[in-house]
Amino acid sequence: MTSSPSEPHVAGLPALEQRLAYELACLQLPAARWTPAREHEGQPVADVAIIGAGMAGLALAAALVHRGMAVVVYDEAPTGLEGPWATTARMETLRSPKQLAGPALGVPSLTFRAWFEAQFGSAAWEALDKIPRLQWMDYLRWYRRVLALPVHNEHRVTDVWPQGEDGRAEGLVALRIERIEHPGAAFTACARRLVLATGRAGLGGNWVPAWVHGLPRMRWAHSADEFDYARLRGQRVGVVGAGASAMDSAATALDEGAARVHLLVRRHDIPRINKGKGAGSPGFVHGHARLPDEWKWRIRHYIHTQQVPPPRNSTLRVSSHANAFFHLGCAVVGAEERGGALQVRTSAGSVELDFLIFATGFAIDWAQRPMLRHIAPHVRLWRDAYVPEPGQEDEELAASPDLGADFEFQPRAAAGAGAAGGAKAAEGAALAAGASCPGLERIHCFCYPAALSLGVITGDIPAISEGAMQLASGLAGLLYAEDVARHFARMQAFAEPEVFGDEWVASPLPAPLPENRHEC
Repeated sequence: MTSSPSEPHVAGLPALEQRLAYELACLQLPAARWTPAREHEGQPVADVAIIGAGMAGLALAAALVHRGMAVVVYDEAPTGLEGPWATTARMETLRSPKQLAGPALGVPSLTFRAWFEAQFGSAAWEALDKIPRLQWMDYLRWYRRVLALPVHNEHRVTDVWPQGEDGRAEGLVALRIERIEHPGAAFTACARRLVLATGRAGLGGNWVPAWVHGLPRMRWAHSADEFDYARLRGQRVGVVGAGASAMDSAATALDEGAARVHLLVRRHDIPRINKGKGAGSPGFVHGHARLPDEWKWRIRHYIHTQQVPPPRNSTLRVSSHANAFFHLGCAVVGAEERGGALQVRTSAGSVELDFLIFATGFAIDWAQRPMLRHIAPHVRLWRDAYVPEPGQEDEELAASPDLGADFEFQPRAAAGAGAAGGAKAAEGAALAAGASCPGLERIHCFCYPAALSLGVITGDIPAISEGAMQLASGLAGLLYAEDVARHFARMQAFAEPEVFGDEWVASPLPAPLPENRHEC
């Protein structure tokens, strides 16, 4: 999209950036660094290290910098390719309404709208329906640049140790990091707190049925894989699922010239209503964490079982192709390669295909996150502490981490102190068990698996600013409390006068007046 040079509302990005600087100055942001500088073995220690420089990681980094903390962000991806937007996402436009503020942190000039109008004008904004996916990625690149966020790309974190590998780095989290551009080169960095901003699959990865691993890898892919869909030209393709990623994968395969695409849908109908959207409100955003466990589970389980419908425009993108076929009530139960093709068995019969795409979502699976192997056995999960009502069992929710108020991992309860009668395990027993992984609470989960404990404030566009600001404020409070003696000493030593003694002249009190006595 290009702007018209004569349009009066097109100010350009330099003007927007000048306005942003003014707004930040009015808000006195960023705050001056107030945390004490610290070193470990001669290397600087960050207040907070963040793994992941996608939207969540950038929003949190900005919120922390605004609060005067020292931050470092690590991401495996090359610069400008963080998150899914320019790699594995295949929708044409975002699902979210364009008006949402996203990661702007309450600053008007940081919104996508301000960025868009600065380049294309207000008339183009009014005409815009949904935000193009790649344009959103361009906005996030600008967001990172204009805020000068401290991101280190092509850095892969391979190991995480609370309090260091040997336990010597008390009060710290140690990270072993590889430089992808220099294979074999690795180093250790330390931070006082670590945040996992690792996205939708933040504590695991792609989920597929177990039988899929018996198929030749060249015959299948997950919808979240980096995959060249041009390879599917002329092929018969099956897509398992009916959500947004299924529609986007099917449409991309069709656009790239697939001979036929069969959507294999377990349900007898495609979901029509987004129940989560119906719950959206400031109360939903800020109130979830305050709810009793029973309500947290009930709400998330209901949304999970109702499922989210695919976007209408994505579905129409598929059905506009005459060689697209929707098969409802058609659960895939297995497949084998025979005769140079896949013989796919479903609950409605068999179909011969050349390739399968599994749009089957993600699972919390610590084995797929080897960097977390040192803490995984010690993290308390909801299944360790809560028993749902009959009929509300949900494996995805049960595997979610049971987080504290500041998104921190909590230690698993000691043996015998597990859930009973739907109540949380005794906090004392859980904390005692934490001795086997000291410092676990210094690692915070700012990705999708936090939703059950704290609400949908860790990854989706609608409430990402609220989540980032909540966690940043919590981390500021934790760091201050740890150093309160030092901050008190600094307050005592503070000696910047505001009054200098030359503002007045001291005077004695006037002499007392003689008493008036009256004689009779």
